Amino acid sequence: MKPLILQAIGSPGNKERIAKIAKFIWDHHQSDLEKSGDFFYTWQYDMRWAGDSLVKEGKLDKKSHIGEWLRLR
Repeated sequence: MKPLILQAIGSPGNKERIAKIAKFIWDHHQSDLEKSGDFFYTWQYDMRWAGDSLVKEGKLDKKSHIGEWLRLR
């Protein structure tokens, strides 16, 4: 999930709404998600945890606006 989140946001300095990141992942990986077993039912939840992990790693900032992630690096 981490690489997909960073890909969805793009270059450092870009920010994106979390809902648009989920849409990007769905649009580009729908068939993989549908074949992923139980992960299919939790992938958006797992995406949020991965985003929080990227915040802790200093790669994202979620304090810019509620419901948005800002890519730092």
